[in-house]
Amino acid sequence: MTGELFSPLHLRSGQVLKNRIAKAAMEENMAGDGQLPDEQLFTLYRQWAAGGTGLLITGNVMVHAEALTGPAGVVLDEHAPLGPFADWAEAGKSGGGAIWMQINHPGRQVASDMPGVVWGPSDIGVSLGKHSSRFGRPTAMTARQIDDTVTRYAVTAHRAEKAGFDGVEIHAAHGYLLSQFLSPLVNKRTDRWGGSLENRARMLLDIVRAVRAAVPPSFAVAVKLNSADFQRGGFDAEDARQVIEMLEPLGVDLVELSGGSYESPAMTGRSADTRTQAREAYFLDLAEDLVTTSPIPLMLTGGITRRGTAQKVLDSGVAVIGMGTALAVTPDLPDRWRGGREADRLMRPVKWSDKALASAASMAQVRHQMRRLARGSRPKPGTHPAIALVAEQRKQRTALRRYRAWLAEPRGGA
Repeated sequence: MTGELFSPLHLRSGQVLKNRIAKAAMEENMAGDGQLPDEQLFTLYRQWAAGGTGLLITGNVMVHAEALTGPAGVVLDEHAPLGPFADWAEAGKSGGGAIWMQINHPGRQVASDMPGVVWGPSDIGVSLGKHSSRFGRPTAMTARQIDDTVTRYAVTAHRAEKAGFDGVEIHAAHGYLLSQFLSPLVNKRTDRWGGSLENRARMLLDIVRAVRAAVPPSFAVAVKLNSADFQRGGFDAEDARQVIEMLEPLGVDLVELSGGSYESPAMTGRSADTRTQAREAYFLDLAEDLVTTSPIPLMLTGGITRRGTAQKVLDSGVAVIGMGTALAVTPDLPDRWRGGREADRLMRPVKWSDKALASAASMAQVRHQMRRLARGSRPKPGTHPAIALVAEQRKQRTALRRYRAWLAEPRGGA
């Protein structure tokens, strides 16, 4: 009953994952005072660590204090104290697995009521029809801002290693900044960062090089990449194949494949495209094509909830199974699989006709489960999505007031 799912994976950095099951990044939006991790996140990650997962990848940690995906986002920059991050790393490793920090910049995917900056490769805003006004209007980044952002990623990775994390995952998917640079629909630059795929990938490749130079060889470096954006004329599977080949000489340990963005939320199973209609393993068809040519081990995330599906993904040649929602509902799912059991309950997908609202409600449902785990309570997957969404909106309003006040304070050295 243990099979390949519970076999170790040796990475090129020398790091060994104890099994092929990873807790994929889910944006917790649960930062405590000072945009730092606190006991809520420590409790949450201790539960996942105890559940048998070989690798935990944190929700996205922000590299730029003035650019957050949400007002309760965790920030690790040159000024942040390392103590809370060391506690987070310790909690994540308490079960004998590895913990990697996902590091990110939102680019243009910043709510319009957030302070700070809204940047993008070009000044093209998020297009969500009647919901478009929810996001700020981006300004095209200058060369100096691009270079400074590359440095920010390297600083965050270096400090994550100092805090005890085993690796970082650079987020270049889901329509965030690096995904925006990769997208021909969003990146309309005519300089060295625009036009050809090589130019559009330049910022990502420079960040990988800078991160690799800032951490020891034994520290894992991964990249999260869209298998496709699921938008006509956008970043597609052939682009993904070429970017993976570009990443191989740079010392990348693992590439996680996902898909979609806020405009086409394929990562929640609700894209503007018919290719993710499967209830599980949304991106497997695309991954099966990429795995035949990829020189880097691949991890696949998106809708995996059952042992049989996970094994099917592994049998396709994918090296690591990534799960998010399934582990928010059943944190000990790997141990259950090892013992021949499945999850007692699954979270039902939100099938509202408004895809943007359905995506927000899906994320709110998942965060509701994570907050219950962080309090030491059992998950409650039957919570109505509308109730979860309203509760999430209230929490975000409170967090926004705190973030505004924090951002206005002077910050000294760490």
